Formats: sequence, structure tokens, C-alpha cells
Amino acid sequence: MPWCEACAKYMAPSAMNEDGTCPQCGREAQVASIHGKVTAKNLDLKQLARAGANSDDVSVPWHFKLLIGALAIYLTWRVIQLFS
Repeated sequence: MPWCEACAKYMAPSAMNEDGTCPQCGREAQVASIHGKVTAKNLDLKQLARAGANSDDVSVPWHFKLLIGALAIYLTWRVIQLFS
């Protein structure tokens, strides 16, 4: 699988440009090996987390808020049932 180091993602061979470069950043994609280049010293989790976000003001999805609200209501009801 071709791997783009700058974008930090795998690509299908058909998704790359014809010259073997990444369609997003234009850098040459590397063929990933079983031993890879990612180690504890060169792994930057903050940079990887920012790679998926298009902007700094990404909010929590509405369905997650709904799930947390439903959980709060359920646990409140269970506490009320405990004392009645």
C-alpha cells in the first residue's frame, strides 16, 4: 500500500496520481513495508490528530450530545428508582 508521510494516510494505488504522487499534497508516496518508519521517537500524535480536522473549531457531533443527554436522563431515573 502506498503511504503518504505528509498526509499520514494510506492510499489505494488507483487513488494516486499517474506519476506516483499523492493527490492531496503532491509529494511522492512511499511503499509501506512491514517494518515501516513509524517509531516512538518520530510519532507525533498531535500532528496526526490535526490532520483529520479541517478547522480549529470542530464541534462535537449532535448524535454524541444526544447520547450523553439520554444517558444522563437514564441514570437520573435509575437513582430515583433506587430511593423509591
